[in-house]
Amino acid sequence: MANETPDPDATPTGPNERVTPGGAGSHGGGFSYPEGPYPGSHGTAQYPQPNAPWSGQATPPPGRRRSFRMAAFGLVGALLAGGAGGALGYSLAESRDGRASSIGVLGNPLPPVDAAAPMGPVEAVAERVLPGVVQLRVDSGGSSGEGSAMVLSADGLLLTNNHVVEAAANRGQVTAVFQNGDTAQAAIVGRDPSSDLAVIRAQGVSRLTPIELGNSDSVRVGQQVVAFGAPLGLGGTVTTGIISALNRPVSVGGDQAASEATVLNALQTDAPINPGNSGGPLVDMQGRVIGINSAIATTGQQGGSIGVGFSIPINQAKRVAEELERTGKASRAVLGVSVGDDPQVSGARIQSVAPGSAAEAAGIRAGDLVIGFDGQRILAGDGLQAAVRSRAPGQVVGVQLADRSVSVTLGAAS
Repeated sequence: MANETPDPDATPTGPNERVTPGGAGSHGGGFSYPEGPYPGSHGTAQYPQPNAPWSGQATPPPGRRRSFRMAAFGLVGALLAGGAGGALGYSLAESRDGRASSIGVLGNPLPPVDAAAPMGPVEAVAERVLPGVVQLRVDSGGSSGEGSAMVLSADGLLLTNNHVVEAAANRGQVTAVFQNGDTAQAAIVGRDPSSDLAVIRAQGVSRLTPIELGNSDSVRVGQQVVAFGAPLGLGGTVTTGIISALNRPVSVGGDQAASEATVLNALQTDAPINPGNSGGPLVDMQGRVIGINSAIATTGQQGGSIGVGFSIPINQAKRVAEELERTGKASRAVLGVSVGDDPQVSGARIQSVAPGSAAEAAGIRAGDLVIGFDGQRILAGDGLQAAVRSRAPGQVVGVQLADRSVSVTLGAAS
């Protein structure tokens, strides 16, 4: 059994896991990214060898020899005629200085621009969403970074990741770059390291185009999605893929001044996400935001996309953003337990229960094994931690234990 974790509801990330905030490093909020090649070697494809020359002789079937010879003679005649025509064309194509000229397709006119051609589905999504996507440039006393954001209101309210703007929280500067090239200074309204979300406001702007929110509870595995952002500072970048998994617990580190990690109950996608994409929207094929691009997994020291990216579900982000806009801070749900992993079974093993906590009130005891939380399968301790943090304080949820089920009213972190 794993040792008790130092903070409630938490389990340390495994030693071989590496998850990186997608907008940090030299391109996102001042975080550093690993460097160097991926480990391991690539396999070599073996191609089949060409067939050996066939030494047999073909014999025309009975009754077809004459037609075979005639076809052959006709082919020879055509080749002779073609050769003569080719020689004449070559002679006519000689340039004035005596050199041969072969124009080919270069001499043909290009087709006209077809402005009336119907848009493909990704094109239509891009046209609809891009006006609401913003590139962020963060400057903090000699260090700089880049990330992304999305427009929440016409008068400049923007949503992004905390790790994108964290470096500017103490006398730093955030510049918003809009799709038309306009720029504006942005002030931090509120940020929440525990959910890795922040709300900022661009100053002196109006008539922006807000994005449209979707419902992340309706997302399905295999569903097509489109990701937007500014990877490596390349603003207005559009990539596409699918939803690879739901409710993926991902530890992405915490605020530089905090002692606890941020654990996301994330949507996993294979749409390419790279440093600088953080804070940008992940949308469905109707152009509605279902997630906020936040982190990527890597297999070694390289920090680029390997097709395993993570987004914060918009249903969770919406609640946090509303609280940040109103009060400058966000509440966080707690269960009031410390958990560990049992190598013999799947689930989160309860190691201790805090006195007076929501778990104690519901009758959860040390030694219990949590295998489900509000309908979500729990495979390990970090899964329970992520599931709890994705809910709101005061929410009533069902917790399935190995031997019984209980109803819990979640508490609020102090």
